[in-house]
Amino acid sequence: MLDVHAPFQHMHALSRSQPTPDLMARRQALRRLAAALLAHQQGLQYAISQDFGGRSPHETQLLELFPTLDGIRHTMKHLKRWMQPERRSTGLWHLPGSNHVYKQPLGLVGIIVPWNYPLFLSVGPLTAALAAGNRVMLKLSEFTPAFNACLRTVLADCFPEDQVRLVEGDAGLAAAFAALPFDHLLFTGSTAVGRKVMAAAAANLTPVTLELGGKSPVIAGDDLDVETLARQLMFGKCANAGQTCVAPDYLLLPRKWLASFPQAAEQAVRSLYPVLASNTDYSHIINAAHRQRLQGYLDDALAKGARAVPLHDEDGLTPGQLVPTVLLGGTDEMRVMQEEIFGPILPVIPYDDLSEAIAFVNARPRPLALYFLGNRAADRQRILAETCSGGVTFNDTMLHVGQHDLPFGGVGPSGMGHYHGHEGFLTFSKLKPVYTQRRWNGLALMKPPYGPRFARIMRWMLRA
Repeated sequence: MLDVHAPFQHMHALSRSQPTPDLMARRQALRRLAAALLAHQQGLQYAISQDFGGRSPHETQLLELFPTLDGIRHTMKHLKRWMQPERRSTGLWHLPGSNHVYKQPLGLVGIIVPWNYPLFLSVGPLTAALAAGNRVMLKLSEFTPAFNACLRTVLADCFPEDQVRLVEGDAGLAAAFAALPFDHLLFTGSTAVGRKVMAAAAANLTPVTLELGGKSPVIAGDDLDVETLARQLMFGKCANAGQTCVAPDYLLLPRKWLASFPQAAEQAVRSLYPVLASNTDYSHIINAAHRQRLQGYLDDALAKGARAVPLHDEDGLTPGQLVPTVLLGGTDEMRVMQEEIFGPILPVIPYDDLSEAIAFVNARPRPLALYFLGNRAADRQRILAETCSGGVTFNDTMLHVGQHDLPFGGVGPSGMGHYHGHEGFLTFSKLKPVYTQRRWNGLALMKPPYGPRFARIMRWMLRA
């Protein structure tokens, strides 16, 4: 197994001896990164598709390459303002002194990358860490070897290895990586592995940002027609074959639409993918183990009384493909309602009143994302006020993730901390408070020896 300790020690030492790159150096680093991504975009798309056994190059462009490049552009545009010291107000009793907050690089940041969006979930946090002036070690997934090789070439065009270093390996290397005393560690992946990462980081008191997953619900309002809500929902469920941390996991549906929704969902899926077999727009499941896991969810649900409704033809599909499927009659005893699905299976749970749907969500761990499909302002306000989730999109799915001026992060079992845009810059920075005392100040009045004058001043300061 690769020794990660030696490169860590080297980069850690450099982060202390050369701690604060200036604005020009950070912008140049980001500019080189964007140029290299554009130069290698075809290779990146091909490599990701190769790892998946078939991944839509158009989805890679739309869901990975574009938001990554757009995030770099957004960061470069605002970086000067983000780096400037902030003047803060000074308490009356400390005048005429002044307060400022300085943004300082943390030093050496570790980033653990998952397999499902390997470009966006590696270069996105890398952008924020570089903008904050840090050195970075990236641990990539062992499930994406072709992408890893391509990204290694991209990074070699931009950075020396003592600024950005890429490592690859299995779960053993990931455990060793998480146990290194980074100045900050960001992990994207499952809740179960997130617990292990946090436990490893705790031994070094390493601060962590955990971007996890969970079961992100969709609540459909009763004021939309069923065809509209199916259109708003199914792209997010089918993109990357559902292998997205913020993918809609299950649907809470007004009971009046229960009978007609499967047909509306099928129409929506067929409009997106007129055929499935040999259609390069519809992505494969990453590997046989995950394909078997998803089939296991279906088999378990059917054995416990659920009904599966395929939303497309199953003829001619490769072993790596899974037809989008609506699952009716789901119950809490089924694995599909207990575990994050991460695939194109959509359990549908009917409800009679919005309060019932909200209660269903609140009875479960807080999700990474929550979606509401409906136009009533009062219903939207209830969703915001009465539920807690990592993020929300109204009348669509997943789009809040691509907003660079919104923080992205989970809550509770779906994660902790935020990044993207300004929040990413702050996550990877030390906000250093600085108070500047003036030559002439009143502090001498408050020092020993204490006496009657001190008592009078304190009575004045402590007055109600």
